[in-house]
Order: sequence, then C-alpha cells, then structure tokens
Amino acid sequence: MALLRHTTDDVVERQALTVNPAKTCQPIGAMYAALGINRCLPHSHGSQGCCSYHRSTLSRHYKEPAMAATSSFTEGSSVFGGQANLLQALNTIFSVYDPDVVAVHTTCLSETIGDDIPQIADAAVAKGFVPEGKCVIHCNTPSYVGSHTTGFANMTKAMVDYFSTSTSEDKIADQINIIPGWVEPADMGEIKRLVKMMSLKGITFPDTSGVLDAPLTAEYNMYPKGGATIEQLEATGDSAGTIALGPICSGPAAEALQNKCQVPQNTLPLPIGLRATDMFIQTLRKYNGGNVPAEITAERGRLVDLVSDMSQYFYGKTVALWGDPDQLVSLTQFLVDLDMRPKYIITGTPGKAFLRRIGEVLGDGVKDVIVKQGAQADMLYIHQLIKRERVDLLIGNTYGKYISRDEDIPLIRHGFPILDRIGHQYFPTAGYRGAMRLCEKILDAFLDRQDRDAPEESFELTM
Repeated sequence: MALLRHTTDDVVERQALTVNPAKTCQPIGAMYAALGINRCLPHSHGSQGCCSYHRSTLSRHYKEPAMAATSSFTEGSSVFGGQANLLQALNTIFSVYDPDVVAVHTTCLSETIGDDIPQIADAAVAKGFVPEGKCVIHCNTPSYVGSHTTGFANMTKAMVDYFSTSTSEDKIADQINIIPGWVEPADMGEIKRLVKMMSLKGITFPDTSGVLDAPLTAEYNMYPKGGATIEQLEATGDSAGTIALGPICSGPAAEALQNKCQVPQNTLPLPIGLRATDMFIQTLRKYNGGNVPAEITAERGRLVDLVSDMSQYFYGKTVALWGDPDQLVSLTQFLVDLDMRPKYIITGTPGKAFLRRIGEVLGDGVKDVIVKQGAQADMLYIHQLIKRERVDLLIGNTYGKYISRDEDIPLIRHGFPILDRIGHQYFPTAGYRGAMRLCEKILDAFLDRQDRDAPEESFELTM
C-alpha cells in the first residue's frame, strides 16, 4: 500500500508493462464454469502451483471449497509432455472420486508443450480408465491470451461441443436455454426465478447456484446438488431458443449451439439494472406468448420508485469502474440511467468490441469519459487518472481497496474477485431486485461518507 502512495498523476503510455492487472487468467474461468455442471470435477492439466492458485482464488471469493484435480506436472512432464500424468489422473479420479464428468482445462505449460487433450482422453477411454456413462470434456485455456472471462466462455462452449444433441427438427416450444455468463450463484438463481415466473422451462448452463452457495449441513458432500446435469446439457439441442447473457462469456456457446443444433440465439447484455433487465424480460416474452406476470411488473415498479426516491443523491456523481467487460457494459448503462457520470472505465480483458459496446452505451450524452481495455488498462493506470482528477465513487473488485484508502474515496465491491468481504454470493445484483440492492449500496456509500465528513453543526438525523 505504501507503494501506491508514490503513484503520480503523470499518465505515461506504456507498451510492455502491466502493473496490477484488471483481470485474472483463463483457467480460473474454465474452473468456475466447470463447477456449474452437476457432479463434475474440474481438472487442471499443468502444474500443482497453477491449480492451487486457481482453486484458492475461487475459494477465497466464494468462501466455499472449489474442488479440482491437477495433472501435477514435474520436470519430466515439462520436457516429455503430460500424457502419462493425465492418463494416471483420470484413472485415479474415476476410481476414487466417482464424478460423472471430468472437465479438463489446460495451463500455459501444457499449451506450450502442445499436449493433445482429446487424443489423451480417447486413450483413457481405450484403456478402460473412463467408466461407461462417464465423460471427459476439455477446453484450451493458455493464460498468455484472454482472461478469466474467455476461459469461462471456452469451457461453456465445450459443454455445447460435447453434450448438446438435437433429437428432432421440432423444438420444444416452452423450453429455452439460458447461458448466464460470469455472475454470482445468487444471480443465476435470480435469473432462473424470473424464467420460471414467465412460465418457461429453462435450462441454465453453467449453473453454480446450489454449488458455490450450498447450505451448510452436518454432512460433507463432495458434489453439491446444484449444477446442470448431463441430461439437461444434452437437451439444450431441443430447446426453442437460447438467451446468452453477455457476448464475451456466453456468446461463443450460443453460436456453437445454433450451428450444431439449429437453436436460434439471442445475445443480450447481462441483466444488471433497469434497461438490461427490461431487455431480458422482453426477450422471454417471445417464448411465452407475450405475457408478463403482475409480480414481475410490480418488482419493476418498486425499482422505478426507489430510483425516483434516490435520484437527488445520484445526480452528477462521478464514478471510476474496472472489471469484466460484460459486467462493465451493463453497469455503465445503469449508472447513466441513474444520472451518474461514469468517468474512467477499464478492463484488462483484451478485445476491442468492448470499446464499441461502451461507446454505444455512453452515446453522445456522456462527455469526457476515458475508456481503455487490454494489458495496460491496469490498476496503476486508473489510479493515475484518479490522481489527475478525482471521482466520487469507485466500483470494482477488491483490488481497488488500496486506491480507495489512499485517495479516501468510497468503494463499492462488485465483480470478481471479492476477497475481503463475505456473503456477496448470496445476494443478486441481476434483475429488478438486484438493481434495487445496487442502488442501496451506492446510496449508503454516499450517505455514510456525508455523515462521516459533516461538521457537527450540519450533522442531520434525516438526510
């Protein structure tokens, strides 16, 4: 933290240095997505150190054990390849831990070596290491490209590649696929609740609700009840449509499902905030005959009422945001709708489509916004911008707490990872009810700050 106090407002364009990146690596996303399959054990094909980092990051965020296995590369594996390690691992995993699915993702080391995972998996089947009815799926996730969000997307697409099957040209009219993107387990639960209220049969994949927010009981269960089952994943090919929430995390799987099984897809923003949730509900109406139940209409009305009550405190407040592109686009839209002013927006995830999407959200009405993506869009960069011109609020993951402390600016923790707070996986920010919670958190941050800073003669009971 002392190092951050040496940060200056001199923003220098860099080509080859990243300081505190605003992203993590691909295998973490692949591991998180794999945990959204029922009775699945993620497997990291690489060294123990990589797997330990990925597991610990997920466990520290969700405050739940993130079960995963590793090929445990040694010096020999690094030179001669990891086939023998993976074969032995698959034999041990199915013999001892009895999962229905082993989801293999690669690391930088195994990618550089060039291990052919499908060939190794076929060899495991030929040797009888994979029991009848069990599956091995895989995706490639080298960390020197992409980010945790693209790793999530790759594993989600692998679910389509390995499982989705079309049994008839006639699709099931009231069955739709929901690809929720990288959101909290509580968000997946909220999205499923809205789909059910719209009288639709939804297949959500991946689905970490009930896995990484499982109840505490007196019994240990290595495979919690939640997650999409193999039967559900196979049935996605017979659905009437797919709704992909977030083009980065969910778009590739939706496109693969359309190409493989001719299931039409709609790619939408994550349903964070009023406008994005409206788009989600309007898309669901296409599949249920156009009805919106009164309960959902009432939830929307409560959100609008709350925003109306709070608008005087939000107007004109400036915000710096960092995190995942799908999250940032919807969050920025919501802040603009609240009459706040997003000022600095960065993501470490590469991909210039993000700049276009943020540009569409900001339009011509929001001026003087600095948006940056890629390797040099790091925490140092956003800190330098804040040094140059302060903002009223920070919204991002835990890594912003040092900037918050040094600059004395309130921080709303949002996104991944959140390592220093507990309970966020139980409270959605998606849907109308999630937007209400976001509004409450933002307003509380402003009013707490006002209470703290107010001189005694201006300290009020009612604000």
